[in-house]
Amino acid sequence: MFTEAQLYAPVVTRADGDVVVELGADHPGVGDPAYRARRNAIAALALDWRPGEPVPAAPYTAEEHEVWRVVSAELERKHERLACAAAREGRARLALPVDHIPQLTDVTAALAPLTGFTYLPAAGLVPLREFYGSLADRCFWSTQYIRHHSVPLYTPEPDVVHEVIGHAITLAEPSYAALYVAAGRAARRVESAEALELVSKVFWFSLEFGVVREGGEPRAYGAGLLSSYGEIEEFAHADLRPLDVARMGTQTYDITHYQPVLFAAESWQQVHDVVGGFFDTVDDDLAERLLREASTAAR
Repeated sequence: MFTEAQLYAPVVTRADGDVVVELGADHPGVGDPAYRARRNAIAALALDWRPGEPVPAAPYTAEEHEVWRVVSAELERKHERLACAAAREGRARLALPVDHIPQLTDVTAALAPLTGFTYLPAAGLVPLREFYGSLADRCFWSTQYIRHHSVPLYTPEPDVVHEVIGHAITLAEPSYAALYVAAGRAARRVESAEALELVSKVFWFSLEFGVVREGGEPRAYGAGLLSSYGEIEEFAHADLRPLDVARMGTQTYDITHYQPVLFAAESWQQVHDVVGGFFDTVDDDLAERLLREASTAAR
């Protein structure tokens, strides 16, 4: 499994059938029994769900809805200054609630008429080939839990804020949605683990942590930046490198820190030409050639 696996707290089903989310010792909610019980219950709902069934509703508390309200308001202000035009357009089109956490069925109801995407429940980590491949069918696997109330502007793992305020607002904009679908088709086209990892890393440095210049200023277009209260203020100070899919596909990253190296497009059209063009054409042979060229250039 690639680096992305470290983003999620492990979800295990014990011999007695109990579902347990194993939070790390430094997780803000590790010492809160009520929060941990809800995390376990929400994970169990996703594990019990089967395709074709209604997506289960997560049992949020008033305290958790307040977390959403605080984070949503703060991110909306930051998006006005620091998000790219397409992301702001997607947010306006989707019109998410600001006073409560939307259920995934509500997200789908708003999103499907715009770009055809639907949300599916995930307990935690979804295998990469399944996660990316589902994008080709305009399906997005999403966690349902929300971060701990003690630190509403921080989470050590992707929660419903990331999945919805980060990804759903971009999936609501057609040119964004086309990139996700192309990424899904690429994941299904390639066969080797190395080629799939290349696809996943290009996705990471574009649709998760991509930057685009607009009006001469760097703007965030990746969902990881759009959903991070802290990193969206800091990304402009990263080492912003030109788009290069071979280098994007081999660049290492540490998920526990703000990304020191990001890749900036000169325009939204360049994102589609370079990143979208890669997703549209990559196969195992191209992936092998790009990885070989990147390895040679690094020597």
